[in-house]
Amino acid sequence: MGLPDASGDLSSEMEVDAFRRLFPLRYFERHLSESIRPDARPLGRARDTTLALGAVASAHGSALAKIGSTTMLAAIKMEVMTPFNRVTGRRLHWPAEAAPVISKQLSDTISSSGMINLKELSLVSGKAAWMAYLDIYCLDADGALFDAALLSAVAAFSHLQIPIVSLNDDGKIELISEEDDGAKLEVEPVNKEKRKLTLSSIPFSLTCILHKNYILADPTAEEESIMETAVTVVLDSSSRLVSFYKPGGPVLAHTSAVQDCVALTRQRVKELQNILDETLSGMEID
Repeated sequence: MGLPDASGDLSSEMEVDAFRRLFPLRYFERHLSESIRPDARPLGRARDTTLALGAVASAHGSALAKIGSTTMLAAIKMEVMTPFNRVTGRRLHWPAEAAPVISKQLSDTISSSGMINLKELSLVSGKAAWMAYLDIYCLDADGALFDAALLSAVAAFSHLQIPIVSLNDDGKIELISEEDDGAKLEVEPVNKEKRKLTLSSIPFSLTCILHKNYILADPTAEEESIMETAVTVVLDSSSRLVSFYKPGGPVLAHTSAVQDCVALTRQRVKELQNILDETLSGMEID
């Protein structure tokens, strides 16, 4: 009796899988009508999220962010250079069609949030300042790429330690190596010990898919591919609206949908802030 039952279950699973591939939208809508998604999440719930700091030993700050299967690795390298308008450089390593769009989103978000106090990057007024190069690698792309990229960047800046530098005899800034870190220095350091940036108004984001009367938080790649209206809300840690992105799709007919997305983002910001705080606390204990 057990074998026929097992074969029947297998046959049923194959039929469901075939239906999902042939009629993906109908497959998802059957789940949505019961206020659940194929991965068993409620519509407004984001996927499990984890952070790991110090993932790249050669970087001055780094973090690995994982939202569901979507995985981003962010690494920051600091260089001393003559001050100019841009204080960060961004290099994104993932599919070419996504990189320019998300790079601009990240640039706008980090700048408009006011997370980084530019005065903290100054070494010698008008002569030398820190340049932060932010590299983000997409290790797994399964939806909500911007959310994971922003989280990895924020965590990397939270982990960042600015190196010790000094002025040489020619008045130029020199980076002090790890070997010289504890040694007696012949020249006075510009900053005497490694230091962290003071971050404020930290931005977090949540991408939502809008489909008919449904709102799906933190969509997977499959959900994004079959439901065309997506919005990304960015709030800072004080729930201030930093930005609102809607890359395409139909015009939003009801402001209530936007308000609902903002409300979901507000809840998500609290979750992400707690995850970041707990991860940083764990690093301090270690």
